[in-house]
Amino acid sequence: MEIKPIILVAGGAGFLGSHLVDALLQKGNRVVAVDNFITGNRENLAHLGNNEDFKFIEHDIIEPLPESINKYTFNAIANLACPASPIDYQEKPIETMRVCSTGIDNLLMLAKRDKARLTHTSTSEVYGNPLEHPQTEQYWGNVNSYGERSCYDEGKRYAEALIFSYRKMYGVNTGITRIFNSYGSRMRPSDGRVITNFIKQALKGEDITVYGDGLQTRSFCYVDDQITAQVAMLESDLEGPVNIGNPNEFTIKELAELVIKLTGANSKIVYEPLPADDPLKRRPDISMAKKELNWQPKITLEQGLVKMIEWMKSKG
Repeated sequence: MEIKPIILVAGGAGFLGSHLVDALLQKGNRVVAVDNFITGNRENLAHLGNNEDFKFIEHDIIEPLPESINKYTFNAIANLACPASPIDYQEKPIETMRVCSTGIDNLLMLAKRDKARLTHTSTSEVYGNPLEHPQTEQYWGNVNSYGERSCYDEGKRYAEALIFSYRKMYGVNTGITRIFNSYGSRMRPSDGRVITNFIKQALKGEDITVYGDGLQTRSFCYVDDQITAQVAMLESDLEGPVNIGNPNEFTIKELAELVIKLTGANSKIVYEPLPADDPLKRRPDISMAKKELNWQPKITLEQGLVKMIEWMKSKG
């Protein structure tokens, strides 16, 4: 009988982590998910309760890994454990920095022990407020190391440096993705990110709050495209870092107008001051992902927003 690979997904009850769990199970793997529910949600995994190939362990990866995890020998480890919305990581800055340091260190030691492939979801935030546009993986970034966002930005940069060192010193098979503004079902409507904010306000008939002049740009990647790339990265031996995102760039004002159109809301756009260190431009160069992973996004922003709006309606 063929033995199924077993994969650990850290942050497996989160928005992206739970979708990755589903995708890996569908491909015939066994999956162990670990989460401490600091931003994850039990509901995201509830549909897997009777799946014999799935095991959930409640644990904070900044603590030593328990026997319930250590008893397995993993073929691969995918790390998606970290608060990702500004509201969350600014409320929990110490926890954010610890999961990006001690947490990834614990996972790297496990990967070293098991000779497992480890992939880590880093972020476009390592580029800060970029002076290069679009951003390539070779760009070193323009990041404020002492500010409201630094716990996340510098935490993710530290994690990348630690991964580099484990790869160099111990030969751990690692891969890093830098993800850009992902969205889709299972995002918390109250997580404070721009798409959830705009849709929530439009569905309530409220005015849409845009911070700054609305001319700052983002590139939005729908969850299905993002997870396809994460699976491809896990199944490859690509070191990276590699940008994963949708290179189609929109201003925040254009996003607000599209949400109003698709929801049929009568909302007006109102403007508030721009938060500190909020990047003015964000667009990935995905040449490496196209070449090395044979990946590029397929879902347009309008198609993804239609799906997202329907999901948020279902959540009331």
